Amino acid sequence: MGEMFTHRLRVRYSECDQQGLVFNGHYLFYYDVAVTELWREVIGDYTAMVASGYDLVVAEARIRYRQGARFDELLDISMPVAHLGTTSMVVRPEFRVGERLIADGEVRHVFIDPETHRKREMPETVRSALRPYLAVE
Repeated sequence: MGEMFTHRLRVRYSECDQQGLVFNGHYLFYYDVAVTELWREVIGDYTAMVASGYDLVVAEARIRYRQGARFDELLDISMPVAHLGTTSMVVRPEFRVGERLIADGEVRHVFIDPETHRKREMPETVRSALRPYLAVE
């Protein structure tokens, strides 16, 4: 197991549904916040990467709901990198409140040229920065 990046956020009232649980659609939003923070801490300025001719898009996302997080709970989103391919990477997020597993899943990202939207090989700087966070290969 490599290093683990975890981002913490507090569930806001407006993110909960009529059952008092986080509405399922918010988990991908939470994931997006966490991957942005992972990028900021581990790789650096995302806009600089785009300016250098690389962008990252979601090609596939799957979330499995286990329990519901509730208003005002602290939700930790762990971001194990499961795979670093030639043009893609896979992250398997885990959403927890304390020891309770709330949700988990898998998100596959593909590197593209921001102008043509065609696949590009992952930049070596990104690969090197993420390698310590690789959980399984």
